[in-house]
Amino acid sequence: MTSSQVAGPALGAVVAERLGLGWQVRADPYRLGLDALAGLAVRRNPRRAQLIVSTVLAKHVAAPPAAVRAAGLLLAGLVHEALSGQSAALSGDLLTDPDRSADVDRFAVGHFPGAPAVIGFCETATALGHTVADAFTDAVYVHTTRRPDPSLPTLLGFDEEHSHAVAHHLQAPAGFLDHDRPVVLVDDEVSTGTTALNTIVELHALHPRDSYVLATLLDLRPDQARAAFEARARQLGVRVQVVALLDGTLSLPEDLLSRAAAMQSELSEPPVLTAIEATVPAGQGDWPAHVPPGGRHGFSAADRQPFAEAINAVAAALALGAGPVLVLGTEEMMYAPIRLAHALDLAGGTVLVQSTTRSPVLPLDRDGYAVRRRLVFPSPDDPSRDSFLYNVVPPTSSGADRYSDIIVVTEDQGADCAGLLAAVRPWTTGSVHLVVLPS
Repeated sequence: MTSSQVAGPALGAVVAERLGLGWQVRADPYRLGLDALAGLAVRRNPRRAQLIVSTVLAKHVAAPPAAVRAAGLLLAGLVHEALSGQSAALSGDLLTDPDRSADVDRFAVGHFPGAPAVIGFCETATALGHTVADAFTDAVYVHTTRRPDPSLPTLLGFDEEHSHAVAHHLQAPAGFLDHDRPVVLVDDEVSTGTTALNTIVELHALHPRDSYVLATLLDLRPDQARAAFEARARQLGVRVQVVALLDGTLSLPEDLLSRAAAMQSELSEPPVLTAIEATVPAGQGDWPAHVPPGGRHGFSAADRQPFAEAINAVAAALALGAGPVLVLGTEEMMYAPIRLAHALDLAGGTVLVQSTTRSPVLPLDRDGYAVRRRLVFPSPDDPSRDSFLYNVVPPTSSGADRYSDIIVVTEDQGADCAGLLAAVRPWTTGSVHLVVLPS
């Protein structure tokens, strides 16, 4: 394994320079390069100043849906190699070549043999984990949630110490761990591995096993954190294989927090808000009651075909203009919007996808910064707190771009989405559509 020092990514140059951050790449199995995967921004969080902004997650940055699914498929390939010892035989151009969209759709479901139990972490990795699970013939999937259903049992709960919203709940289906399936944990970024190990401790107490796989887009643990991770796994008596699209480190200066505070004082301008009245459109599409719209309470291989049929029905019911389309999910609701966006893409549209988030990130409209624009509105599921949408147009665009249509996919009622709909309305020349799916 070789290491090479690289410059800050295209969307991370400003933060890397101002905060004194440095990147080092240890391994890049698909030769994607750091610039293709991430940028940097600053967040108002006393636990962690910097934010790694993925460009392939469809969270803080709008992305082509095929690239988002390809990132999950490539990550699944590394999981397959860890579980079987056999090469995945996938190419990085599935992610980087826009002409491979149909190939991504063809390979993304059931490409690898196996039946792992896959767990994704909310909110950012709910769709990533689902996409990893999709790639295996008989995988079962569930993601943690910050919106637990009080009528359902909770398998386990734990905290994510560095996060702005720490509580996780896992409401897995009955029998999720009552077998010897391999267990795969999926997160978008691993900076220390603490969240994954906390989860493994809880899972191990319920159903011990010899090994686990932790899959992530970016493994950025410093050497000290890697050593602590291995030591804790040994204490538990398990082996944890970590696979990543990019394995490296992000070096942080000792005075990071003071540097960040100085930068935050420059970025604390009032949030960008809209003042127009929201018109709440009627919900589009009749989602079948027996089809789960995501993995919050479990998703099996048997759910895949009914889900695909339901997504295609929603796509067919939308009356869209001829221009570019943004499909917008809400917080944990990421997987269905990505699949809807890809269905529209495969039908010949020009489509981007992303979702809103709880994460408070500071915007700066400057080249080399990953979060150029910020919309703020009451959260549809809890109007007492803010929710955010960043980069409603990609951060590399002029900012004057508009969509012919914006499709909001949510599990909340239309009236609860009024603030979100008002915030995005100025960014379309045509219509805002609302697709309401069951929670």
